[in-house]
Amino acid sequence: MNRTARLYALVEELRAVAPRPLTVAALAARFEVSTRTVQRDLQVLMEAGVPVRTTPGRGGGWSIDPDMTLPPIHFTAEEASALAVALAATDACAPYAGAARTAAQKISASLSGPASAAAHRLAARIVALPSPAGSVVRSAVEEALTTHTALRLTYVDAAGRESDRVVEPGGLLTAGGRWYLIAWCRTRRAGRGFRLDRITAADPTAEYAPPRDLAALLRGSAAADAVRPPALASLTART
Repeated sequence: MNRTARLYALVEELRAVAPRPLTVAALAARFEVSTRTVQRDLQVLMEAGVPVRTTPGRGGGWSIDPDMTLPPIHFTAEEASALAVALAATDACAPYAGAARTAAQKISASLSGPASAAAHRLAARIVALPSPAGSVVRSAVEEALTTHTALRLTYVDAAGRESDRVVEPGGLLTAGGRWYLIAWCRTRRAGRGFRLDRITAADPTAEYAPPRDLAALLRGSAAADAVRPPALASLTART
């Protein structure tokens, strides 16, 4: 069993007995590897964000939180390749880019067989031109969207004019490879779109921002006809 397959199997072994813990020795015997190898594998899972944890002492061991993990998902080779392309298209400036990286690590650990081979072959043939990370701005936007709070930002428009304003985030728009924060601008008293790579500074505030209807914020703009991506249909159907 290669390491990728073993990481996937480790997660499933822990899920099968959760919340009861398993010792490293028991896991090593189960997969016929050394305890040191199991320790390294469990550390890799932790660093990838998989909710495994260790309990010291007699009766302790390694366990996983079943409420924080998904049941086994079996991808076809084509689906695995599609995920590789989608993750590669996630620019460093895009919202939740950090979470996308950890999601990619989890998906990689869960793939096996033809799906794993297809994804790895395609991933080796994809390159991208690096762009500024903008992690501070990205994190501020993510926090404001998650906590429903107003955001104080400095923005440079297409003409190079800089302005400071407080906005109430309504959602995100992606178009032409760019990401935009769609928000109610308190300065303009209207819905506005702010291209993320033109936001030079962003600071969350403690001010509550009431939920804003995304379609209403876009009304009358060039993006008024924007629709939810078909790939998100199964997620938006639950909201």
